[in-house]
Amino acid sequence: MTDAPTASDPAKRHSAAITDGPDRAGARAMLKAIGFTDDDLAKPLIGVGSSWIETMPCNYNHRQLAEHVKAGIRAAGGTPMEFNTISVSDGVSMGTEGMKASLISREVIADSIELVVRGHLLDGLVCIVGCDKTVPAAAMALGRLDVPGVVLYSGTIYPGTYKGERNTTVVTVYEAIGAYRAGRISLDELHAIENAACPGPGACAGQYTANTMSTVMEFIGLSPSGLNGIPAEDPAKLDAARRTGELAMDLVRRDVRPSSIVTRAALENGIASVAATGGSTNGVLHLLGIAHEYGIDLDIDEFGAIADRTPVVGDMHPGGRYNAADMYDAGGVGLVMRELLKRPGLLHGDAPTVDGKTIAEIAAATVETPGQKVVVPLETPLKATGGLAILRGSLAPDGCVVKLAGHERRQFEGPARVFDSEAACYDAVRAQRIKPGDVVVIRNEGPVGGPGMQEMLQVTAALVGEGLGDAVALLTDGRFSGGTHGLMIGHVAPEAALGGPIAIVEEGDRIVIDVDRKALDLDIPAGEVARRFEHWTPPAPRYRGGVMAKYAALVGSASLGAVTTGPRMTASLTSNSRGS
Repeated sequence: MTDAPTASDPAKRHSAAITDGPDRAGARAMLKAIGFTDDDLAKPLIGVGSSWIETMPCNYNHRQLAEHVKAGIRAAGGTPMEFNTISVSDGVSMGTEGMKASLISREVIADSIELVVRGHLLDGLVCIVGCDKTVPAAAMALGRLDVPGVVLYSGTIYPGTYKGERNTTVVTVYEAIGAYRAGRISLDELHAIENAACPGPGACAGQYTANTMSTVMEFIGLSPSGLNGIPAEDPAKLDAARRTGELAMDLVRRDVRPSSIVTRAALENGIASVAATGGSTNGVLHLLGIAHEYGIDLDIDEFGAIADRTPVVGDMHPGGRYNAADMYDAGGVGLVMRELLKRPGLLHGDAPTVDGKTIAEIAAATVETPGQKVVVPLETPLKATGGLAILRGSLAPDGCVVKLAGHERRQFEGPARVFDSEAACYDAVRAQRIKPGDVVVIRNEGPVGGPGMQEMLQVTAALVGEGLGDAVALLTDGRFSGGTHGLMIGHVAPEAALGGPIAIVEEGDRIVIDVDRKALDLDIPAGEVARRFEHWTPPAPRYRGGVMAKYAALVGSASLGAVTTGPRMTASLTSNSRGS
């Protein structure tokens, strides 16, 4: 007679329903087929979700990290169960139709993590994240599930070395393309920059979207302090993964839920981190999405208010001089926490984290590298106010986002150059039809219209490469790469596809941008706006089936985080309920 299955650990708050008792013999049989034992199944089951994929360097180390996370979970008394989700590379797909899949992938990643954890009643979760959309997607999934969990960023790529300078990134390549098209560099030089820019695995090197969101994860408390910043190829990353696995088990035993970590105060800390490091404007989109999944009211204007009171203390690309690996060498993002805590009202120091420490305790324990120049004292900031602003006005009634690296023109007025797609605009840039003083308008690239709100790095980098970065302005209902700089305004809402005023802008219209007034206006009479709308019809959907069409049917405004679980889904459910 064989022994009965081992008694379950009390921390199996969810998975006991799938593994325990005679009625679950079938499930246990399936799991034993791949090597799990009775002892394994008596322990808490911890999901280890990664987005390993062979289409980019950003997530290329996830398989290796997952093994070390699993070792940490086992050592702490749990049973890890590894699974994969997908990812789409912004850097690879940029400037093609494939780029429209990037933001859509955020929802698919969050959905797939949610499905695996719900479907297998897992007790806890470690999300290994890398490229841009995997980071917020993991946080969003944890908000939906509210099981004990932690997010580990797989690390930044090291910057490449070109002409003796170790500061070359993929954004350098995109800007070099513009320089080549303008005849400013040779094809051989472009190829040399291409070969130098990305020397190994890891996410894009500057304070672009991936590293911005990695910073946010530490500031909102979902990532272990100091571990995200370790570069992908640093041997210390493997020990960080093991420690993360051990931490996940501690959270499961103590039943520490994400909802107890991610509060309004935590989200305000996350916004402050974006502002203080000159981070990506995509942080606005993603923090709004995260807030939605945790049921926390967060308005787009609050980003502007927090940025207005938060000095820039992180001297990071694209507006500054240093990369994410330099931030790690300097002592990590805890240095930014430390500086912001010097002034009351900039950061909630008492906010908890998955480490069991407060933000203030993490800041106090941060060790600064002598002579570092990446993070400057709060008393002598790089810029008195944060690296972004929210504008409203007749062209953006629901708001839009402008990134402020500190050297842009804060007032700009010029004639509109109107394009109904990014591709059409890029053709014009390549043909050098954009002139100093123009206001470039790219529409029908919003969440619904794109669909997928593709980034405009190919256009903005080409403009910079041609020497027009400070001589033109660009606005769009799409979004920008975290590597963008210059006077670039994204997330214009309502978007064109939903009848926003950007839909009726015509070639040559005067557009007025005033950052100090927080205004973006179309300088034409109200009667003319009404007349144009009388003749306007929404553009035909670009996709009639598949995931792109499904996303377009459900996704909400960028000003609400471009989530698929918001008002449009609710309206659809309500309508279906009434019709049934």
